[in-house]
Amino acid sequence: MQLKVTLAAAMLALTTQATQIFSNKGTLAGWDATNQEHSGTVQEVTNVYYEGPTALKMTQVYDSSYTGRYHSEVVKNNVYKRGDTGFYGFMFRLQESWQTSPAQSYNIAQFIADFTDTGCDDWMPSSMVWLVGDQLYTRVKYGTICAQKITTFPNLATVSAGAWHKIEIQSSWKTDGTGYFKLWFDGTKVLEKYDINTTIEDDRAFQFRVGLYANGWHDDGGMKGTQGTRQIWYDEIAAGTVFADADPDQW
Repeated sequence: MQLKVTLAAAMLALTTQATQIFSNKGTLAGWDATNQEHSGTVQEVTNVYYEGPTALKMTQVYDSSYTGRYHSEVVKNNVYKRGDTGFYGFMFRLQESWQTSPAQSYNIAQFIADFTDTGCDDWMPSSMVWLVGDQLYTRVKYGTICAQKITTFPNLATVSAGAWHKIEIQSSWKTDGTGYFKLWFDGTKVLEKYDINTTIEDDRAFQFRVGLYANGWHDDGGMKGTQGTRQIWYDEIAAGTVFADADPDQW
């Protein structure tokens, strides 16, 4: 079964073409930080997992009196700078009762850096992966930090609650119109864009974060629907650097 080929095994097949810089099999160990906002939690659990014995369980709880954001994420620093080419992957599972209607945005992974010193933004994500209803979305952000531009790629795949899904991304992080961005869902390539700008015109390092960020609750000014507690499990998280001569379709 294709999904049983772990991300780590797939990346080992590229030993002459890529270098894995990080991997995690659903544990709290090895991350640079954990971001738990308001009533959100990040837990290492043993009762739900992809291959075991553990997975990371991310929970967020809506609070109508709270005006802040809703992150429950783990953080890996320094996964890319402008000019790099990288691969990134993870398994995720929505709770079986995940409510998809009315549709609202829930982010499940992002690349982010601190631009507080610019005076134009604070912590700014470039590419993100998120759900709207049961549909998978992603994006690229480019331009300058003070004049940001976004290209969104909607409706890439249908996500089923209660099932494990695999996300794989490969990106050439460029600002000169020569970049590319690709995304695979459960082993099928659902996005492939060449000769585009894929990141901000700045050379600082970006983090890679996976976890539940209930951004719709904040951005929409409230929760849609009736499900005020959301949970997502993560496993088989990995990141690496691809050499210039690597064939991305081989991993």
